[in-house]
Amino acid sequence: MAKAFVIDISKCSGCYNCQLACKDEHVGNDWRPYAAPQPRIGQFWIRVEEKVEGTLPKVKIHYVPRLCNHCRSAECMKVCPAEAIRRREDGLVLIDPDACTGCGACKAACPYGAIFMNAELNIAQKCTGCAHLLDHGAKLPRCVEACPTEAIRFGEEEELKDDLLGAEVLQPESGCFPRIHYRNIPGRFIGGTLYDPAEKEVIIGARCLLTNGGRTWEAVSDEFGDFWFRDLPMGIYDLVVHAPGREYKRFDRIRLEKSVNLGDIPLLPGNAD
Repeated sequence: MAKAFVIDISKCSGCYNCQLACKDEHVGNDWRPYAAPQPRIGQFWIRVEEKVEGTLPKVKIHYVPRLCNHCRSAECMKVCPAEAIRRREDGLVLIDPDACTGCGACKAACPYGAIFMNAELNIAQKCTGCAHLLDHGAKLPRCVEACPTEAIRFGEEEELKDDLLGAEVLQPESGCFPRIHYRNIPGRFIGGTLYDPAEKEVIIGARCLLTNGGRTWEAVSDEFGDFWFRDLPMGIYDLVVHAPGREYKRFDRIRLEKSVNLGDIPLLPGNAD
């Protein structure tokens, strides 16, 4: 039965325990035929990427653990002239350190940047899913074991079917069919703060309507005068903001490629209801 990883981004705190556990397991340790020692610097077989959305003061940060995707249709396997890369029955993709010639073709072909070159040993290296541990009785790779929030799960696809429901993979357009699945990746946002320029007070309870084609989202400014539209797909949006006794404020054709902070928005007294 094939194995898979499921990573819940909403649970990842960015503690880097997974990254450190991987280094602890592989740096200086020779696990042939699974893997030669990982160098102390220059390689992270699992790496935690910090993603920052928006601009101050409206900023949202989340973390994305990245590792080899152990793809069902692995480009690295297709291009290896030495046939040093193989897929096990459990789905894990391994590079044989003794068969690898260090040509670098696999690194160039990997769309995820998950393969590293070891200049000293002249070989390619990457995450093994801790296959050396799994084959000797361990139930989990070190990165999964070390995660304090259980953001990373690992097991047979059948066991994880509930977690896999609604999960997504990175760069699905690559056609590699990864076995690393992600849940709750935040989308982009549009946000701002509403205030009365005369009273220099925030405006609470203003109605905000966002439209994109035939879709509409509604938000209300909170006790800080802030409004948020979260998890939006890329696109072009129109926004109308108003509160009783104040003029409407319009923002047309907001281009959402990255998250947008509209900043401090004054709402002047007017006839709008």
